[in-house]
Amino acid sequence: MVGETAALRLGSTVAKAAAQMWLGGKRREQERRMDMAELIRVRVSGLRFQRGVERQFDEMADAVYDRLAPFLEREFPGLEENSRQAVIDAVCDTFAAADLSDEAILAADARPAEIVRRLTGAARPPVGLGEAETRLYEVLFAECVEYYVRIVRGLPVFEERALSELLTRTTSLGAEIARVLQRLPDRSLFAPEGTDRDGEFRRRYLELVSTTLDEVELFRRTSDRAGAQVRLSVAYVSLRATGDETRARREGARRALPLLRPDMSDWENSGGEGAGMRVEAALGGPTRVLLRGEAGSGKTTLLRWLAVTAARGAFSGELADWNGLTPVFVKLREYSGRALPAPEAMLDSVAGQITGVMPKAWVERQLTDGRALLLIDGVDELLDAERRGVREWLRKLLAAYPDVRMVVTSRPAAAGADWLRRERFTALHLDRMTPPDLAAFVRQWHQAVRELGEELPCPVDELPRYEQSLLNSLKDRPHLQSLAGTPLLAAMLCAMHLNRGSQLPRDRMELYRNALHTLVHERDADRNVPSALDSGLSLGDKVVLLRDLAWRLSDNNRSEISLEQAAVHVGRKLAGMRHLDEEDGRAVLESLRDRSGVLRSPTLGRLDFVHRTFQEYLAAEEAAEEDRIGNLIERAHLDLWRETIIMAAGHANRPQREELLSGILDRAATEPRHARKLRLLAASCQETVPELTEELARRIDTAVEALLPPRRQSDPARLAALGTSLLRKMPRSLTELTEKAAVETVRTVALIGGREALELLSGYVGDERNTVVGQLIESWTYFDPEAYADAVLSHVCLVNQEVIVKHLGQLRPLGRLSPNRVDIRFPLNDLSALRMLPPITDLSLWSLTGEVDLSLMPVIPSLEWLLLGYEAEFTNLDVVALFPSLRHFGIHVRRTPDLSSLRLGEATCYVYLMGVQSSTDLTQCRGALSGRRRLYLSTHGSSPLNLNALPAVPTLHLDGFDIAGWLETPDFNPPAVQRLILESCRLPDDKGALDFPGVEVRIT
Repeated sequence: MVGETAALRLGSTVAKAAAQMWLGGKRREQERRMDMAELIRVRVSGLRFQRGVERQFDEMADAVYDRLAPFLEREFPGLEENSRQAVIDAVCDTFAAADLSDEAILAADARPAEIVRRLTGAARPPVGLGEAETRLYEVLFAECVEYYVRIVRGLPVFEERALSELLTRTTSLGAEIARVLQRLPDRSLFAPEGTDRDGEFRRRYLELVSTTLDEVELFRRTSDRAGAQVRLSVAYVSLRATGDETRARREGARRALPLLRPDMSDWENSGGEGAGMRVEAALGGPTRVLLRGEAGSGKTTLLRWLAVTAARGAFSGELADWNGLTPVFVKLREYSGRALPAPEAMLDSVAGQITGVMPKAWVERQLTDGRALLLIDGVDELLDAERRGVREWLRKLLAAYPDVRMVVTSRPAAAGADWLRRERFTALHLDRMTPPDLAAFVRQWHQAVRELGEELPCPVDELPRYEQSLLNSLKDRPHLQSLAGTPLLAAMLCAMHLNRGSQLPRDRMELYRNALHTLVHERDADRNVPSALDSGLSLGDKVVLLRDLAWRLSDNNRSEISLEQAAVHVGRKLAGMRHLDEEDGRAVLESLRDRSGVLRSPTLGRLDFVHRTFQEYLAAEEAAEEDRIGNLIERAHLDLWRETIIMAAGHANRPQREELLSGILDRAATEPRHARKLRLLAASCQETVPELTEELARRIDTAVEALLPPRRQSDPARLAALGTSLLRKMPRSLTELTEKAAVETVRTVALIGGREALELLSGYVGDERNTVVGQLIESWTYFDPEAYADAVLSHVCLVNQEVIVKHLGQLRPLGRLSPNRVDIRFPLNDLSALRMLPPITDLSLWSLTGEVDLSLMPVIPSLEWLLLGYEAEFTNLDVVALFPSLRHFGIHVRRTPDLSSLRLGEATCYVYLMGVQSSTDLTQCRGALSGRRRLYLSTHGSSPLNLNALPAVPTLHLDGFDIAGWLETPDFNPPAVQRLILESCRLPDDKGALDFPGVEVRIT
């Protein structure tokens, strides 16, 4: 039974039921079995009247058919023929047996939902239907009842003795009923109540997201509210990200065939952490991203910014295509110990206030249509067993909604780069901030806090002085640059500098200690906040309570607790603090939550620390205070405990430090499986300990030596955490190292940074191995561009080495470095700045955005390669013909619809057009493409292509096109080429169809 036949049968059933109610009142049993024509003949006198009534109800049946047919065509393909028949039979049988009299309709106030509830409650459920069939039965029956009620409402009151008058009044009754049904919302299995309210709810939801998530709490307390909030959209600073999954480039490939993929992922062969691109550009390509980053690296802030910007439709550049998406922000920490949310519950944490009026299946429709931007935050905040559940949850979501865009965040320890590889996620890592990033953050932070006005500790007009003072301090003190490598710590530095008049902390322990003192007590006390004056709790008392709470959470591998349970713990702790009169644990806890700035309620009835770093710091202090060193040693191999143990070493007294570090090293000696991790942990503890005994220092040195030289790609980031003390153990020369070890050694030194690291790197310039030289070039991003250019790059042979330029400051020194291949990886708005380049042969401008006028670009006589992209709209393409030596020219044309101005010089033999779409009019540039040796075309997806629009070329390379569809076009002609290369294309089942006379076809 096809959908049309089923719709016709259901339409006739509904119309017949309406006719029976209208014509027969309370039906006699024999009339239940009559068809429409028989019923009319029995109940209506006269042939003319009978034919008139029958026409009216036929029109009603047709109106119902018009509504149901599209629905059934969409939903029926998933069911077998016998299942379809069973569903339709069940609906018709239920209708035939149901009490649809006027009394029954009026008893339910003519409300379809109430009628459905009463009928299904009274009727026996159909037998033998599966889950899918039952769901379809329920939806169809409810739909038919609604149509029936709408029809009945439109019928005049019938009296048999006035039938003539009735027919006069109902000459257009069928048309009127059709118009009534046409106004009903379009329904399906995914829209059981229709979609007419979807737009209204989406506008209200986006407004709420835009408001509630557009705030960031600075580390500053005020006297009249919970925290000093500024707009996230003002405070946001773009970060850098690196691809964890890299694809090695084949040697010499760029000079042979173009390996330019359609998406041109800028993080290919990036060399790991820190050498990345702007995170917005990195997110713009893949549809599924696992975003990894250390504590405080800005993962959650980035997701919130994405949600707010999506809600406002304000994306630009690389993310412009995201405008129109509906953001769905899910905080995994809220689901620790309970089931992960179904789609309909995903809005609860952000928009719980309005989910009660959300149209049924609204979230499912956003996911199904690919309009949702799913932002999943905090895999690392769940237990190991729960993380496995997250992966399965994500897998099922993607199976049900394969077109959804998704960004998932985690600390690296909780989710490796390949954690979601099977689900085809691209793994990115949020880099530590480079000096230019940190400077931009400091400037943006001071700009954002202007909104606080009188709440600032200084007049607003003095902020520029504080800003410049902090920038000078950071520039002169490299260890502070290293300390402020994440947005969290950088924000703390900014706040403390503002609060304390340039008194900056010396190390991480002091930074956390000062931050806690400021947040927990000093700010309220200094400003005579009433709640602070009334409380009998001192700073020490508050810290004791917070420490106990932090340890309880960490000891149970939790980051969140119920408010009631936390109040019980606080009450018990208060009972032992005999110098206090406070006994109400709930009141004290709420005071700490409301005033300390360290605790918060992420959802109603729940409690957590505003950042996990505070929980780890306080738990570490509690472990030292309560002498829980044995517990720490037992958990030293667990990634979740790494930061707590490092800070516990700083809190501990000398005997405790000896016990902790010796215990960790003893485990490393007896547990080969965890040896490397444990040795690295013991060495990392040197960051926080004030002193070590000679014997323990020797053991740690031996442990560090066992980790050197770094060989794994993950080693540099972990070893760099040891700080500048590691530099004296690094080799002065790379000649004795393997190529891989030499590369990772350069990365490690660069990640440590500072003047001493710069001096060490300058000693490595004699190494001529290509990968080592390449890593020295990539390390440029961690240092002052002028200083690094003079100390390192000026002594490196840059011939045939690609020099990646990531900001304008690096562009200036290129003139004296004389590279021949330059890749500019930042949006260069004014192409006239390229005049400072030396004579080069290769130039990539792949990060251009917006409208780019090529006429501003200086002509470089030596240029042989020119690549232009990715999100730019190019004008004045005729300039390309002015480059006399240009042999290879590539351009991304997705945002450049007008190619009519393209001109190419005689030397240009190889042309690469990326981002070609079905709407791209290649006939505009047919003349420019004529006479070239090789033409490469790539597309997003599997787009059709009119090859007849292309000129004859010796070699045509197609990437990502629908070749099978092209072969079936009516005007198909074999390509006028000598060689045809098909890469990642949709091919015909019969490969013989690709046997073109005189054409060599190669499939890759």
